[in-house]
Amino acid sequence: MADETRLERRLDRVIERALSPRSAALVVASVTTTITVLAGVVITVTDRESFPSIGTGLWWAVQTVTTVGYGDVVPASSVGRTVAAFVMLLGIGFVTVITAAITSAFVARSRSRLAESERHPNAEHLRAIDERLSRIEEALSRDR
Repeated sequence: MADETRLERRLDRVIERALSPRSAALVVASVTTTITVLAGVVITVTDRESFPSIGTGLWWAVQTVTTVGYGDVVPASSVGRTVAAFVMLLGIGFVTVITAAITSAFVARSRSRLAESERHPNAEHLRAIDERLSRIEEALSRDR
């Protein structure tokens, strides 16, 4: 199997930190906020004509990352459009990948816990109790 890339290793570390749905939500919110703020600052610096203030840049970044895209503020320069394309790809792709990876980790963790519970010493005893209760219910329903 091929060696993991640096991005894959970093993503694995992020996922490991997301031990609960609450911490996973914090990871996704942190990544999204970071992308949005950085995009707002970068677009303001690279396309001063269309984005005269940080506030305008942040407004555009929020629209772009959330894929709302009102179109009231758009980059005019080639550099600004390149930044915009990069932010769109990050907003749609990277945040989606992080969310999917965290969800996948939770599913895998749940499956492994389920498999562990199946091997638990009490699992066989509980199955026997379940079968016994089913037989009792069946006998009771026949007596009615």
